[in-house]
Amino acid sequence: MHELSITQQMLDMAVKKAEETGSTTIKQINLVIGDMSNVMDDCVQFYFDFLSKDSLAQGAQLSFQRIPLKLRCRRCSCSFTPAGATWECPQCHEWDIEIITGNEFYLDSIEVE
Repeated sequence: MHELSITQQMLDMAVKKAEETGSTTIKQINLVIGDMSNVMDDCVQFYFDFLSKDSLAQGAQLSFQRIPLKLRCRRCSCSFTPAGATWECPQCHEWDIEIITGNEFYLDSIEVE
């Protein structure tokens, strides 16, 4: 359900930026979503279709770029993509890791007319 508020904020930002440039129509909104963000593309699309009615973004296409989860071991600096639920470093077998990519969620760009 958090996709509703996220989609509303994203739509508000896109419309504000389009209005600032004097644009009359938003053609496409490009989003970057990390696999660990728990944001579902189809839910965002569903809410966007509903929320964008009668706005500059009505009928705009949403483009989703998914960013995979990537981890780095704090002990040996090995970067890796975990296999399943195991986040153990494949090189030194430590569990002291940090997330490098995969938490992203942001509006990358909009295409306007």
